[in-house]
Amino acid sequence: MRYDRAAVLEGFSFEQEDRCTRELVRDLHGVNPRIYWADLLITAAIGWIAFGLTVRVHLPAWNFLSGGIAAAALYRGLCFMHEIAHLSPRVLPHFTLAWNALIGYPLLMPSFVYSGVHQGHHSLSSYGTKEDPEYLPFARSRAMTVVFALESFLIPVVLMVRFLILSLAGFCSSRVQRWLVVHFSSLTMNLAYRRNATPELVRRVRRESALIAALWGAMAFLCLRGMLPWKLFLVWMLVSSVISFVNTLRTLGAHAYESEGASLDRQGQLVDSIDTPGAVWTEVWAPVGLRYHALHHYFPGIPYHNLPRAWRRVAATLPREAVFHQVSSPGLLYSLRNLLSGKFGS
Repeated sequence: MRYDRAAVLEGFSFEQEDRCTRELVRDLHGVNPRIYWADLLITAAIGWIAFGLTVRVHLPAWNFLSGGIAAAALYRGLCFMHEIAHLSPRVLPHFTLAWNALIGYPLLMPSFVYSGVHQGHHSLSSYGTKEDPEYLPFARSRAMTVVFALESFLIPVVLMVRFLILSLAGFCSSRVQRWLVVHFSSLTMNLAYRRNATPELVRRVRRESALIAALWGAMAFLCLRGMLPWKLFLVWMLVSSVISFVNTLRTLGAHAYESEGASLDRQGQLVDSIDTPGAVWTEVWAPVGLRYHALHHYFPGIPYHNLPRAWRRVAATLPREAVFHQVSSPGLLYSLRNLLSGKFGS
């Protein structure tokens, strides 16, 4: 299999494919709150129980197993951030609040770093351009790709500096607080991205940063009193580093990253994106619907629990020459090899 993207654009009528695909998924845009809540609560419970066992038990083999389970479960929980960025709070009342308490604040990834930012990655006017917060021209630079992957291990340290040190300066100075919102309150790949610091957003960042500081301060106090072991922070660092690295590899395998800086239409955005349907292993590294990344870019309103059904319907219906069939990868390693060797589009 090769990504012959030029041929795709000249083949089967995209207008026909578009009409057919829209009809196939028309009934799959509804959100099931029970699935969201059950998935989040069960995932968080498994993740933090495994995390606690890793902290309390002092057996290397057990720590490796429980730490792996903690990383996998908490990574899945963290990926709900993507769903939150796409859903209106009216659809899932209080879900963001619960997610922040269970996942976002403990992992130093509050929902505000993604909500209001991720939308720029889907916009037809900004996708693949310098205004896209989640896009870099990796297809043109193997070195950039490798460095980006390795830097992911440092993200937990950056988060600790941002929310446990710089937040304190923000509490003392409104100018520093606004600078943090503009430059240092967005989960992005594009370091040139600047956020619009509206008064409402500044207040939200300040309020949630205070909650994070209070939570982490309480943990440090309990450690000082001997009620919790200091090992807790070491385990957090290791688990967070694994989560960060896996998520970075998933991100690199989600697009061809071939944009030359011009905006792309919906077809171009689809062709530059990658589905990895896979099986059980794929759900581990690309959970909560993220393995259907190309389909998600075409229909961002479909909730994660309906994406597998949508993909199966479309795959079974469209002819082989359709764009949809040309944007699927057999696995993450295949996608990463193609990205590093420049085979996308060749």
